[in-house]
Amino acid sequence: MEPDIDRFYRTLVRDMPDGIIYADAEGQIGFWNKGAERIFGFSADEAIGKSLDIIIPESLRKRHWSGYREAVCSGKSRYGADDVLAVPALRKDGTHISVEFTILPFHDKTGRTLGMAAVLRDVTKRFEEMKALRAAAALKPLASVADKRLRRCHKDQEERS
Repeated sequence: MEPDIDRFYRTLVRDMPDGIIYADAEGQIGFWNKGAERIFGFSADEAIGKSLDIIIPESLRKRHWSGYREAVCSGKSRYGADDVLAVPALRKDGTHISVEFTILPFHDKTGRTLGMAAVLRDVTKRFEEMKALRAAAALKPLASVADKRLRRCHKDQEERS
């Protein structure tokens, strides 16, 4: 029995646990799957037709739109198969999260960029764990120095006794 490949594609994209978002060349959301709903808290009805600004922290919007326009103009993104972009993002409730994603430009028959699709994953937990590990690693040399000084102090006290 041959699988219904079109049904497979639709189901995969719609129900994928990773977020899949498509935005046109102006950055208006045209597709928002269940994974995007879970990650960002907006339903598809709330997101479709809105600007990507709904998930971009205000402080990063200028940089985002500069890169987005460049990708639309060139028709290429460096965040495809080999590179993943990791950035802060914004949930519906205002919570900042960390996401990683790849981008796939969509072109018409003439090669003009119609928009961009992104596959996103919430990596907030991993980002916070790495941040805590880095902070602990940065403190370790300080603790080692303090421990050496404390041992020297105890040794000096023992010698005086």
